[in-house]
Amino acid sequence: MSKVKKKRPTRDEFELEEIGNSLVEAHDEKSEVILDIWEKEAIQGQIIKMDSRTRLIHIEKDSNITKVPFMDIMKVSIL
Repeated sequence: MSKVKKKRPTRDEFELEEIGNSLVEAHDEKSEVILDIWEKEAIQGQIIKMDSRTRLIHIEKDSNITKVPFMDIMKVSIL
């Protein structure tokens, strides 16, 4: 039996733009965020870098840096 790969939910341009704007706002204001990630645990921390080339968002919490693909972010909550 082969493993069935789940397809990431599709989001329209408006939803992606809203997520992007929230990330930029949190980065500029150095706010802490909670990111709901597709098929993974939510991540909490501060956005330290947004790499447009690799499309990764770098989140820092307690000196640990986690890199999250932009397309895997389902929701942004600014604390």
